[in-house]
Amino acid sequence: MPRGGAHFSSRELVQVLSHYDVGVISQVVPLMAGSNRAPKVVIVSEKGKFLLKRRLRGKDDLSQVCFAHAVQTYLAEKGFPVTSLVCTSDGKNTFLQLHNHVYEFFRFAAGGRYDGSSEATKEAGRQLALFHLHLSDFKSECMPSKKSFHHSSTVYRHLKMLCRDNITQQDRETFERLTELYSSSGERVNGLGFDSWDKQVVHGDWHPGNMLFSDRKLSAVFDFDSVKISPAVTDLANGMLQFSIVGDRPNPVDWPDYLDQAKLIQFLVGYMEVTQLASDKLGCLPDLMIEAIIAEAALPVAATGFFGNLGGGDFLKMILRKAAWIEGHREKLLEAMGG
Repeated sequence: MPRGGAHFSSRELVQVLSHYDVGVISQVVPLMAGSNRAPKVVIVSEKGKFLLKRRLRGKDDLSQVCFAHAVQTYLAEKGFPVTSLVCTSDGKNTFLQLHNHVYEFFRFAAGGRYDGSSEATKEAGRQLALFHLHLSDFKSECMPSKKSFHHSSTVYRHLKMLCRDNITQQDRETFERLTELYSSSGERVNGLGFDSWDKQVVHGDWHPGNMLFSDRKLSAVFDFDSVKISPAVTDLANGMLQFSIVGDRPNPVDWPDYLDQAKLIQFLVGYMEVTQLASDKLGCLPDLMIEAIIAEAALPVAATGFFGNLGGGDFLKMILRKAAWIEGHREKLLEAMGG
């Protein structure tokens, strides 16, 4: 597929902003963050500072959008740090559907990016536990996705797509090994009772790029495109993974195999300051992390041949190294988690 980012046309901005009461606009600045296929601009007007986002195609199912907005509104009422949705000028909707696109308008959230400190890492884990606690009995008329990265037929299908005929033997071995790791990890998680665990609202994409901090305290969580119903431990495992990924070089292909075990445990410690975990759920975390890292990479690579701007084959070799590292260090990780 063509590389490059989507953007707003001047006419599109005028049409969209005419549906919001923001007063006289003084500045419109593109924001390069998140997916480059979901354009965003910062709007400065006499009524404040705002963020306009056009939702990514494929994530604009109205039931899913309604559910995500209901979750954000509920969390805001609970005092949880989420970005504030702005209603259309008629006061009826928190999103705008126009010309086959869905738009969201937020009050701009202040804060800085994750600084990698142990305090901010624990805070991210603690706030995820509070997120789960607030939403443990949340109900909505809208129907959210119930698909998770665990033991997913979609992931298996995409892994199979990678093993097409016109690939090198090295790539084939990489993709086959990823499939083996994904399958064996999923079987171990199922053996611990995954299907019997309570399901609730989870964020689905709890990583440093989707939050802001102030004095190492969480000031805003955003990007609720992936909210779904799943056991909370899937969110925890993915959060532990995202906050412990070691990416100390510009090209992810050159990233080392290992995860930052200190941050992984700090995140878990923060979570368990709020919510204690039974041994079966603690025991499944390394395998869920393996499933999460494989699923996150395999789907876009199978669909486009790329992960971001990187060639898919080379990127998946790096993913295999990290997944294999988790598998090889499972017992040590479990021992550290138990301590």
